[in-house]
Amino acid sequence: MSIAKRGLGRGLGALIAPASGGEKSVLPLTSGRAVLTLDISKIVPNPRQPRKSFDNSKLNDLAASIREQGVTSPILVRKKGDQFEIVAGERRFRATKKAGITTIPAIIKDFTDEQSLEIAIVENLQREDLNPIEEALAYKALSLDFKLTHDQIAKKVGKDRSTVSNTVRLLDLPKEIRDSLASGQINTGHARPLLTIQGREKQIEAWKQILKMNMTVRDVEAVLGSKEKKQQKAAKKTALPPHLAEVREKLMQSLGTKVEIRGDEKKGKILVDYFSQEDLERIAEKLIQQ
Repeated sequence: MSIAKRGLGRGLGALIAPASGGEKSVLPLTSGRAVLTLDISKIVPNPRQPRKSFDNSKLNDLAASIREQGVTSPILVRKKGDQFEIVAGERRFRATKKAGITTIPAIIKDFTDEQSLEIAIVENLQREDLNPIEEALAYKALSLDFKLTHDQIAKKVGKDRSTVSNTVRLLDLPKEIRDSLASGQINTGHARPLLTIQGREKQIEAWKQILKMNMTVRDVEAVLGSKEKKQQKAAKKTALPPHLAEVREKLMQSLGTKVEIRGDEKKGKILVDYFSQEDLERIAEKLIQQ
């Protein structure tokens, strides 16, 4: 995209020349891609667009800017039948329509469904446009629709595997809490501790208390963390021998999740945590392979 911006530095009007089919084109950029001006009527949104909410006031501001300066950065699209589907730049597309402009600069490129979703996620993450629930749903779509593991998703979007897994876990919260998180009423710092509470009703009760008391993230961690501290103290009393502690550490590194060993070197249990069906399948596959 940076190449496209440099190519457009003299303004779109200076670069665009008429082409067949009602489209306008420019010379190919140094990357080999060409910027076209497409009719708005030929463009459709991406049904897999991870971003579901668009701030209307910000769209109005962008539309006003576009009326004055035009669209300074082309959107990215792919051909879908007789139309063009947006891969990146839906916000610019919406603002252009609001501005009453009938054409928009675009780069056309072939993408698979998976690539289209990946690019849309990365663009929104870079712009910090996704709320936590939209981000979680996007990761889940990559996992379910394209059979990607959390580790593979993390590499594609430039995140840690644990970050991806913890974000997807937010979808396990009751709808009321998910909606509250999506709207910005609470943030992930409030929401993640609620996952440690057993039972939907207790989670909702704790969430209502957070709102009623206007609790900070530290307040939530202090209240909900007391149980965890007790568990940690109990664990210290039954600390593992050095050899078993080393075994547990190796298992955690291999499986990529929390592992607990109960017992001694002669007899005991190994408990392995998982946080979703996809996580369970990933761990099971690793264990079977070994």
